[in-house]
Amino acid sequence: MSLPAIKNPEFRVPRRPAPFMQVTSLMANNILDGLSVALLSVDHEFRVRYINQSAQALLDVSAARSSGLRVSDIIGNEHELETIMYDALQSGQPYSGRKITLKLPTGKTATVDFSLTPFNDEEWPRLLIEMHPLDRYLRIEGDESSRENSAVARQMVRGLAHEIKNPLGGIRGSAQLLARELNDDGQREFTDIIISETDRLSALVDNLLGPNHVARPQPTNVHEILERVVRLIEIESEQKVSFVRDYDPSIPDLPMDPEMMLQVFLNIARNAMQSLADTPSSQICITTRVDRNFTIGSKIHRMVTKVDIIDNGPGISDDLKDHLFYPMITGRKDGTGLGLSLAQSLVHQHSGLIEFDSEPGCTRFSIIIPLELS
Repeated sequence: MSLPAIKNPEFRVPRRPAPFMQVTSLMANNILDGLSVALLSVDHEFRVRYINQSAQALLDVSAARSSGLRVSDIIGNEHELETIMYDALQSGQPYSGRKITLKLPTGKTATVDFSLTPFNDEEWPRLLIEMHPLDRYLRIEGDESSRENSAVARQMVRGLAHEIKNPLGGIRGSAQLLARELNDDGQREFTDIIISETDRLSALVDNLLGPNHVARPQPTNVHEILERVVRLIEIESEQKVSFVRDYDPSIPDLPMDPEMMLQVFLNIARNAMQSLADTPSSQICITTRVDRNFTIGSKIHRMVTKVDIIDNGPGISDDLKDHLFYPMITGRKDGTGLGLSLAQSLVHQHSGLIEFDSEPGCTRFSIIIPLELS
């Protein structure tokens, strides 16, 4: 059966009242503020007309403070960025860039992918700037690569250490037997040297092999461990290094092996102390904080504790930064290159990680431990 014909098919959309437009605008702003991508709208003079919450967090500026400011006032790459924005407005064509490092007026930097999209409103041409923050993803990728490379390097070193240790036992035993057959004290001196050097090599190999037991976590006050570290370093440095403590007393007891984590903090603090040998007014600052939604490996931890050990020494040379946690890598003539490698191995047993950032006058090592072990 066919449908009856519609005599009057005209259909008119009723005009929306002004309050509807206001609600629509408010909803649009709420949606834009909920996006993880950072958005800015700028006019033909490159002055900010809109900035969403992600952009405020990325650029460390509020909407009220940034409104009407030129982009160059909140992003330091003024000449490079304004040239690109000018070209996009003149040509009417979008533009995109990959892994651009923004230099913010606060002194911080941010690595982003960004795109510029020109559009026209009723009065003036405008630009929509989209920025996708990459620092978190680059850090996660770097952490994963570092963990994998370190694991491979440690496996190779452990295999080599086992091959070295086996004949060391034979050499030491033979030297002891030979010493019993000798009546000359002068000749026994040589066998004593063989035995002592063999013991030294054996101890070095044990350090290469790393910890010989797994972590035994128990509720531990991290600040008590850090205070033990401070006392030990003050004694070793003969009070030549001053300490600044910036603790968060609200941090609860952490699930950690106290002796293992003492070794971690001590190795890093000792490295800091040794790097300050030629630094006047040498200082080490230790801070503790809680961070939220922190990614370690492939897992997001709801809460982690972050311990920073910061020194005002000369910094780490650029040629060491990419390999700093590998065994036998050191920047000191008398260093073994095992301290940081061992520290990283111990922290990995606690499902944590170690990060560092270094420039002349400020080297920061961050030890991150989840509040709940996986």
